[in-house]
Amino acid sequence: MIASSKRSPLTYLVHATVLFLVVIWTIPTAGLFVSSIRDKDQLSVSGWWTALSTSEQRIVDRANGPKTQTQEGDQFVIRGNLLTNSSAVITQFGFSSLDPEAFAAGTLAEMRNGQTLQVMANGDYALASPAQWKGSRGQRIFYTAEVPPRFTLDNYREVLSAEGLGQSFLNSLTVTIPATIIPILVAAFAAYALAWMRFPGRALLVAAVVGLLVVPLQMSLIPLLKSYNLIGEFFGVGSKTYVGIWLAHTGFGLPLAIYLLRNYIAGLPSEIIESARVDGASDFDIFRKIILPLSFPALASFAIFQFLWVWNDLLIAMVFLGNNEEHLVLTGQLRELLGSRGGNWEILTASAFITIIVPLCVFFSLQRYLVRGLLAGSVK
Repeated sequence: MIASSKRSPLTYLVHATVLFLVVIWTIPTAGLFVSSIRDKDQLSVSGWWTALSTSEQRIVDRANGPKTQTQEGDQFVIRGNLLTNSSAVITQFGFSSLDPEAFAAGTLAEMRNGQTLQVMANGDYALASPAQWKGSRGQRIFYTAEVPPRFTLDNYREVLSAEGLGQSFLNSLTVTIPATIIPILVAAFAAYALAWMRFPGRALLVAAVVGLLVVPLQMSLIPLLKSYNLIGEFFGVGSKTYVGIWLAHTGFGLPLAIYLLRNYIAGLPSEIIESARVDGASDFDIFRKIILPLSFPALASFAIFQFLWVWNDLLIAMVFLGNNEEHLVLTGQLRELLGSRGGNWEILTASAFITIIVPLCVFFSLQRYLVRGLLAGSVK
């Protein structure tokens, strides 16, 4: 009897759930990118999901000053244009904040003392008065404009050129790359020893590694910083150095790295290692020529987690590197932007998307090893 090839309803449910989670996690990233390339005026008045539709903006502007008036017959006229975007269209206007949409575009509006105001759909306006205009400031004009969607790279140009993210980007790379490589090197040796070498107390060390997985970062950060400062004073080394943050990230990342790699290495076929020992290979030769090549999925899995954690870290960077521009990492620079320019959303969205470019590249380049590395050693 031929077995049925139909998939069970549970399989479809799992696939639908995974697809739903992927969409939920992708939508914020897509929204962040769309917001980062939108015109700042449109971004401030409408959400990113309306980026492809015409937006309605209510704007207040000032006409040209009395110095620009010209006499046309018995009238003194001030002319100009309100629109910087030639494709926008004005639908309504007004000269009072109490009724900013009092007149349709093209209507001749009667003001005080015989003065008139006319605003056309293309933004051209004319202020006319039987007497000369006086004062130094122009008349306020309120208008509603329909603006078609506009996309620009000006936000990225402003961030990369004026906001100092270039140096902080290099600082983040300086912190992240060594803080990812060092724990991998240390954990790989430790994982091989705990998996295949026999020595007293091995089970206690494995239990200690598992116990360290649940130690909160905040609880151990202050003792670690005090110890590092004491060591730095003893050797005459300043506290605000990259070495300190490398060691801190290494210490916090080692328990997970050792646990993950040990489970993977312990699941490798014992026949390969025993055959190598029979052929006279030392533990170091086995580790270098057999274990490391076979453990690449687990190494890549941990590298993804460690890189993302270190790249997005702010707390440890602030504690060990401080807040000076010379060592300020990318997350710290974003915090400064949020504190000083919280209303400029176009700058924040562009800055935030720049920070996730590198983690996305790392994840997509190594993601095919992620599941294999995480599931290794979970089943026999």
